[in-house]
Parts: sequence; structure tokens; C-alpha cells
Amino acid sequence: MDSEASPRFFVLEEGGSRSRYDTDVDPVEPENLADAPRCPRCGDFIGMLTSLPPHRVELELHGEELGDFIRCPGYERLLSERFAEAFRAEGLTGLEGFHPVEVVRVRCMRRRPLKPLTVPRYYIVSPCFGRAMVDVVLNRVRVSKPPTCMECRSTGIDAIHGFVLEPDTWGGEDIFRPRGMQGELVVSERFKDFVERHELTNIRLTPTEQFVWDPSNLGPAPLPTT
Repeated sequence: MDSEASPRFFVLEEGGSRSRYDTDVDPVEPENLADAPRCPRCGDFIGMLTSLPPHRVELELHGEELGDFIRCPGYERLLSERFAEAFRAEGLTGLEGFHPVEVVRVRCMRRRPLKPLTVPRYYIVSPCFGRAMVDVVLNRVRVSKPPTCMECRSTGIDAIHGFVLEPDTWGGEDIFRPRGMQGELVVSERFKDFVERHELTNIRLTPTEQFVWDPSNLGPAPLPTT
């Protein structure tokens, strides 16, 4: 099949603990929180508590400089102003919010070069819960229990050794949390091209079929028998 019939997807992560942009986010109290969303069919949680404006944070810099993409507690993310403006200007989809963030303080946790630290203007966003569904048959994913709701596909995941999405379930979003694996951020090939073109920092993209998460070294799930 050609690439148009079989779109490619990638898991979006931060650069990692050894990245020069390694940063933690600490919300500043008092923090206003909204209720976590639930599946309209089964009532299970399909997201986490989300923060409400005004957004005030402290940044803990473990690397050398602040990047364009920073993971927050829960499912929210911080985007630099240049990331946010380019995303909206080019019509990419899948992020909600774009609320400005006040960076109250930056704590540098290691010695840095003597040049002044540049603190970008940040916005907080929430990746949408997309329509794309993780294929429950073809994946090398170990689950603690099979999903019982075909709307949200919520389940407990113990290990991931690559996954694919069910054909024709993707709604066209450029960044989303898939059904059946809501804890991961998945992006389109257009998003990957966008990141590379703008040289956005602190971003790691892995093809979904090559993505591995296995904290207990359980190994991949057995292949389905025919």
C-alpha cells in the first residue's frame, strides 16, 4: 500500500533525562483544577485533572537550557511561544487551550555556561483524546486486563513493544491520545515534518511500531495464533 493509504504515526516524548533541555514543571499554589473527563459510555476516566487559568509555574532545569516542549504533571504540556504560534499558523490540529503561562522562577540544578539563561514565553496545552483506536490484536502490548468498553478501550498496560492503530479510525488530528493507550501522545507524519522544519527542541519521535516501554522487563506479548 502507498503512504497515503497507510499513514505513519509516531510517539511523541520529551528529549529524555540526559537531554540538554531536561526540565521539570512545578505548578505554583494555589492551583485551580477541573474535573477529569470520563468516557460517556462506561464512565471510566479518559484523562487527568486539568489546570485552569491563571497558570503559574516554577521550572527546574536539570539540563543547560529551556526547550520548546516540556512535559507537565498529568497530560498537559508546555509549548514555547514559537512552537505555539507556528502550530496555529500552519493549521495543525489536536491541541486545546493555548493559555499563557507565568514562569515565576527557574531553578538551575546544575552548573551552566556563563551566558544568561533565556526563558521563552510558554503556553499550556492539552492534547485531545482522538478517535484513533489501538489495534487490540496486532499489538505487542501486555495488558493487565482486556478492555471492556469499545468506546474508550481503557485498560491497564504493563508493557509496550510496538503498536499500530486500527485502519480508518484516525480522525486526522496531528497530535492525539489514542483510545486504548491514552497515556501516550501520538502524532502524524505532518507533525514530524513540522518539528524537523522548525528545529523544535526537547522532542523525541519514535515510530509507533518501534516504541518500547517495559519498566518490568516483561517482554512483548505473544503474537496472535492463527
